[in-house]
Amino acid sequence: MKRLLSIALLLFAMPAWSMHESWVKTEYPQDKEKKWWNDDWWEKGQLPTPVNHEVEITETVYKNGDTEIPALLFRPKSPGKYPGILFQHGRRGIDDLTRLHPLRLAARGFVVLAPDVWSGRFIEKFPIEYDYAVEADVAAGIDFLLTQPGLSADKICTVSHTRGGYMTLKALVTERRQKDKVACYVSYYPHWQDPNAAEAMQVYRYANEVNELEVPVLIFFGEHEQYQRYRPIMQGIEALQNKGRDAEVIIYPGVGRGFDFRPPHVRSFADDLAAKDAMQRTANFVRKHLSGKQ
Repeated sequence: MKRLLSIALLLFAMPAWSMHESWVKTEYPQDKEKKWWNDDWWEKGQLPTPVNHEVEITETVYKNGDTEIPALLFRPKSPGKYPGILFQHGRRGIDDLTRLHPLRLAARGFVVLAPDVWSGRFIEKFPIEYDYAVEADVAAGIDFLLTQPGLSADKICTVSHTRGGYMTLKALVTERRQKDKVACYVSYYPHWQDPNAAEAMQVYRYANEVNELEVPVLIFFGEHEQYQRYRPIMQGIEALQNKGRDAEVIIYPGVGRGFDFRPPHVRSFADDLAAKDAMQRTANFVRKHLSGKQ
């Protein structure tokens, strides 16, 4: 009897929150302001309908000075004008897995240019050292995309992943393509530091160019991302937000790097959920900043 009374008194003395919440609680950045909230879904049960297009792919080449950069151009088969996106690959280059990303973007209703800057510079895939010349190659790709017929706006947006996030950052800031030619920046788990910088810079600092991003920014990565990658991202996003810039990061539970292109034999349900959600959010973000519509 005394034991039961002691337990009852203990339960009575415990804070109310401990009775219904878990001991470990994880709050992701997107849950602070709940920008993902959708009244139509919550109140009416309505789900947004994704846009789907059949896609045609053509090979093309553009020049940066004397250097020829091969690229793939993805375009919806349906006639009409569409917003433009430059997709910049990361360390693995353009291959059967990474080419699926620009294909999926085009299927949402975009004209997408995917430069293969490694091939243009005769750089082997998965390079360790970084060749700064590729930044101008990416900038030239932005210029080339803007000359293509069938664009619905006089600006484009950039979408990238891994090291491509750094290349597009430098193209926008160092090569001065933001504002006049680029309306927004999207990147999946970007490398936001000079790949040739010292180890301490990789872990504890983000590239100074992040401070000079003036276009709206949207970043995705998984909660199992490596520490030396997500720390600079979070610091960079915080710095942009402190400057009053439009910058948002979404962290997906249960996934790590590569969730957008991990192959079927290692792919998880969480990878697929994250990839589909990020693709739809990217499409909405780009449409908003190129046409004012989602």
